[in-house]
Amino acid sequence: MTTHKLFDVIIIGGSYAGLAAAMSLGRSLRDVLVIDAGKPCNRQTPHSHNFLTQDGKTPQEIATVARQQVEQYTTIQFYEGTAVEGRKTEKGFEITTQSGDRFESKKLFFATGIVDQMPDIKGFTTCWGISVIHCPYCHGYEFRGQRTAIMANGEKAMHITSLVHNLTKDLTVLTNAKADFTDDQRSKLEQQNIPVIETPVTEIIHENGHVQQVVFSDGQQMNFDAVYAAIPFTQSSDIPEKLGCELTEQGFIKVGPFQQTNIEGVFAGGDNTTPMRSVASSVAAGALAGAAINAERCKEQF
Repeated sequence: MTTHKLFDVIIIGGSYAGLAAAMSLGRSLRDVLVIDAGKPCNRQTPHSHNFLTQDGKTPQEIATVARQQVEQYTTIQFYEGTAVEGRKTEKGFEITTQSGDRFESKKLFFATGIVDQMPDIKGFTTCWGISVIHCPYCHGYEFRGQRTAIMANGEKAMHITSLVHNLTKDLTVLTNAKADFTDDQRSKLEQQNIPVIETPVTEIIHENGHVQQVVFSDGQQMNFDAVYAAIPFTQSSDIPEKLGCELTEQGFIKVGPFQQTNIEGVFAGGDNTTPMRSVASSVAAGALAGAAINAERCKEQF
């Protein structure tokens, strides 16, 4: 599908942030190409929450309706595939896909998300997004008052525990290694009757992704209904960094108030830019980026 057409914008990633940006741009009559591999990071999550008018719907339901609505704008085209290379050109930017197709645009918007790095714990990946979760705002209400583990250590464990303690008092911290807490932090956990277990976790016993028990390396088991896990991640696409986009200390693409990166003409939004991983925040970021990109094109053409 290589074309010599110069698009106003190429959007890489056709999930919530990408589709929201596409809608803003389509409504401004911008020629847009959306390149999407069809692998959203929340594809295993059974229901989406904390999003007005969409609370409780599946991620697929929301994405399907969004795609159908965006497709009504005739200046927007879709390409199924993976963007693997990007470079600056005299006209703007060129994107190459895994199939070797090349496309050019004046602006780029990366809505590429992140890739969670799953630990080597049997059952963990199967439960991820279902009962092994990362966000109390997205999933916490459904597990309120239930037996809950916090699989994290140090400052990160304290942050998550303080948020989840508002939802359930039946908490246990699993550090998976020697606990890394200050004396004050240990005292706080003790005051709240929250035990800390340092023994590494080797398996999560579950039924269709729903946690039943956590198994430790010494053979001991504990019953839980949910596990919050703080795990590392990488960017889904290395193109932004290769173009020169700065990353934050946490590994997110660094953006300004209108989702612009430090590289002129390059914008980013969604899970690749913020730890607030929710459908609502991704849609907001995409809509804002679309408006900002259109404003830049208007100034350039006026």
